[in-house]
Amino acid sequence: MSNTGKSKKYVTVLSSALLFAGLLAGCGGSNNNDNASPSVSASQSESASPAETESSKPQEKVTISLLVDNSQDAVSVAKALVDAFQAKNPNITVETETRPAGSEGDNFVKTRLSTGDMNDVFFYNSGSLMQALNPEQNILDVTNEPWEADVIDSFKQTVTFNGKQYGAPTNATMGGGWFYNKKIYAQLGLSVPKTWAELMENNKKIKEAGITAIIGTYKDTWTSQLIMLADYYNVQAEAPNFAADYTANKAKYATTPAALRSFQKLEETVGYMNKDYLAATLDSGIKMLAEGKGAHYPMLTFIIPTIAQNNPEAINDIGFFAQPGDDADKNGVTVWMSPAAYIYKNSQHVEEAKKFLAFIASPEGMAAVGTVSQPTGPYVVKGAAMPDNVPQVVKDMLPYFDSGKTAPALEYVSPIKGPSLEQITVEVGAGKRKAADAAAMYDKDVEKQAQQLGLAGW
Repeated sequence: MSNTGKSKKYVTVLSSALLFAGLLAGCGGSNNNDNASPSVSASQSESASPAETESSKPQEKVTISLLVDNSQDAVSVAKALVDAFQAKNPNITVETETRPAGSEGDNFVKTRLSTGDMNDVFFYNSGSLMQALNPEQNILDVTNEPWEADVIDSFKQTVTFNGKQYGAPTNATMGGGWFYNKKIYAQLGLSVPKTWAELMENNKKIKEAGITAIIGTYKDTWTSQLIMLADYYNVQAEAPNFAADYTANKAKYATTPAALRSFQKLEETVGYMNKDYLAATLDSGIKMLAEGKGAHYPMLTFIIPTIAQNNPEAINDIGFFAQPGDDADKNGVTVWMSPAAYIYKNSQHVEEAKKFLAFIASPEGMAAVGTVSQPTGPYVVKGAAMPDNVPQVVKDMLPYFDSGKTAPALEYVSPIKGPSLEQITVEVGAGKRKAADAAAMYDKDVEKQAQQLGLAGW
């Protein structure tokens, strides 16, 4: 699912749980050139006489502007970061401006960039949507900034264009994998699976015990994609160049065994879901998991705050594991990455903006975020600690990050996402279409989009 499409589909649950880092109230011009108070750019500071060093005179006050989307979580995150940053940098004021979310917000950002009226710093998606902003022309290259050494590589991949890095993470991640009910696992003596075969053996034992093995919520059709999309870590582990080759029309799902396997895994789940899976919704699926009426739920970790809010007594009974591959030694998790903070390339206050990004991408910055936004996965900044009250189900993801066993979801490293995927995965999960046929159909489905994007090779 594309970042934009995903936001649209999740809006009800996300807003109710104050989740899914959107990106945020105030007004501020893009470069604040008309401020009444005096300001000085970095280049002007450097031209000062030797006698006028920073040690011999007060630092000039500078105002920079920040653009974020207007979701409640995004506004809260921005305020927490700005307040903490200004406390450490009293000479720099950050004025926050909000924009719409979704496709309207995308157009807003692109218009600001095209007219040269962008804010000094702006929060926006990482991944393929960032690439659509023409980063070489519009965004400041931060590849050599010292703080980049503290950002994990799988995030850097999502803000890289032509070998250069452009963004800093603004929040936690989401994992794509399998939630499981620990009480059911304990009752049946099951262990967390490290291979797909082990997972399917667990499903068999759960079904034989008269319990729903896999919760299906196909009334919300986008949820049918999770098994296929959460398998991308395993695809990349077997075919490291798949994303680039797929984008260039040199690789296909139907003819790449590791990618075809994602559809095959979905096909193998037929017969293990709740009887009403075609009519069940996301909310009912979360309820089934929390109440122990279903053992597994393939889903994104953005549902964790909803469980904590609606079923607080059950939150410690829920665990999470990555979607297994076929090799236990290559077990890792597919990650939906944090949005990012970017610096407008033509900002009048580049050095101050760099200071702000350095703070955001620090353990201290992530600690500020954690005071207002409950993480749905680990942070991608090395040394950033989880808040003390984070549920164990979030901590279940930490070993994958600590061992470097993570990969961004395909949508973060390729702009290609066919519009019919969720309809195709519903048919596979319902047993109405075979995996090989579905993969070939999806390969055909992406062609028009790739051509509209003007991608080479299509």
